[in-house]
Amino acid sequence: MAAESPVKALLIAVTDDAPAAVYAINRLKPESLCLFVPESAKSLVETAIQPKVAQMPRRWDWIVTPDPQHFLACYQALAHALPDLLRTWEVHPGELMTDLTGATPAMAAASSLAGMPYASRVVTMLRPIAGSSSDGERVTVEGQTYVWVQGNPWDEAAVWSRREACELFNRGEFGAAAALFRQIETRVSGGQKPLYRALADLAEGYGLWEKFQYRPAWEKLKTSLKALEMASLWGGPPGLKSVLPAIKANAGFLERVVLDPQEVKEGVALDLLAHARRRADVDHDAEAAMAVLVRALEAFAQRQLFKQYKIKTWDVQPEQLPQALRETCRTCYLDDVDGKYKLPLQSQFRTLAGLGDQIIGQTFLAQWPKMKPLLDAAGHAVLGHGFEPIKAERVQQLYEIAVKLADVNEAALPKFPVLNL
Repeated sequence: MAAESPVKALLIAVTDDAPAAVYAINRLKPESLCLFVPESAKSLVETAIQPKVAQMPRRWDWIVTPDPQHFLACYQALAHALPDLLRTWEVHPGELMTDLTGATPAMAAASSLAGMPYASRVVTMLRPIAGSSSDGERVTVEGQTYVWVQGNPWDEAAVWSRREACELFNRGEFGAAAALFRQIETRVSGGQKPLYRALADLAEGYGLWEKFQYRPAWEKLKTSLKALEMASLWGGPPGLKSVLPAIKANAGFLERVVLDPQEVKEGVALDLLAHARRRADVDHDAEAAMAVLVRALEAFAQRQLFKQYKIKTWDVQPEQLPQALRETCRTCYLDDVDGKYKLPLQSQFRTLAGLGDQIIGQTFLAQWPKMKPLLDAAGHAVLGHGFEPIKAERVQQLYEIAVKLADVNEAALPKFPVLNL
C-alpha cells in the first residue's frame, strides 16, 4: 500500500462495495470521515465497513441521500448538510478529499459539485478493462483488482477562478482579488501553489499602494515579481511574460519613493496625480478623484518650493516669501497651536509666481483664470467644503491643468498593470 499524505477529511460515497471503501479509508487514514450513502447502505456501513477500519477517524458522520439515482436529490442532501459538517470539523478549503469509487453516477456528480469548494483531491478505484490503458496504481482488494486513480480537479478549474481574480484586480478590487488568489492557492496541487501565492502577494501589494503604504507595497511587489519571473521560466499562464515589465517598472517606482531621503518626495506628487486618474477612470468616483487631484497640485507646488527655494510650506519663514506675501503670512498663516507659518494651496502657487519660478509659477499665472473656477468647484464639492456633487468633466479639466503646471509627461506617471492571465 502506497504512503499517502495526511488527509484532513474524506467524503466517501458507498453503495455496495464495502471492501473498496475499507481499503480507501485504511489507506488514507482521514482525521474526519463523512460517508455519503443511500438508506439501504447504512447497515452495510455498520456491519462490513466500520469493524474493518484499522484506525477509526477522530470524527465521522454520514449524509443520506433519499434517491441514489437522482442527481438533484443527491446534491440537495449534500448541499444542505456538508458545509455545516465541514465547518464544525474545522475543515478549510483544499483540505477535503473525495472518493467516488462506490458512487452511482448521480452521487458522483453531486459529490463532485458539492465538494468542489473544499476538495483538492479526488480518488476513484476503477475496475481494469481489457485493452484500456490507465496511469493509475494497480491494487488488489480481497482478490479483486482495481486501478487507484487520483487527481486534483482544481488544477484545471483554477483557470476560471484565476480569470475572475484578474478581473477583480483590473477593477481595482485588490483585496477581493488577493483573497480569491489565496483560495486558489489552497486548492491547487503543490507545483502550482507558488504562482497563486505570488499573484495574491501582487494584489495585496497594489492594494497597499492604493493606501499610500509605499514600503510594504514595494516589499510585496519585489517578492511577487521574483516568483512570477520564476513561474514564467517554467511556462506559466498565457500573458504572464507580457505583464512582468509593467510590474518591474512599478517596483522600481516604489523603490525610488521609499529610498528618497528628501522631506518632499517628487515620486509622491507623481503618484498622487496617477492616483487621481485611477479614481476617475477605474472607480468613476469624481469626488475622490477631485480631492486627490487638489492634493496632487499642492504636492507639486511643495516639491518645487522645497527643491528650488528650500521653502517648507508647513513651516515657512515670512522672510522666504516675496515681499507682497510677507505681511499676509504674518497675519493670516500663523498656526496658534505650534507657532508655525503654513502656506495654503493658492499662496503656494502665488509664492512660486512671485519668486519668478519659470516652471510652475509662470504656468500658474497663465492658467489661473481657468484654474480658479475649478478649485472653487472642488471647494464646493461634498468632499471639499460644500454640498454640491462634483461633475466628472471638472475633474478632467483640472487634471489637464495639473499636468501643465507640473510639467509632467503622462508616460512618467506610474501605471498599474492589466492582468490578462
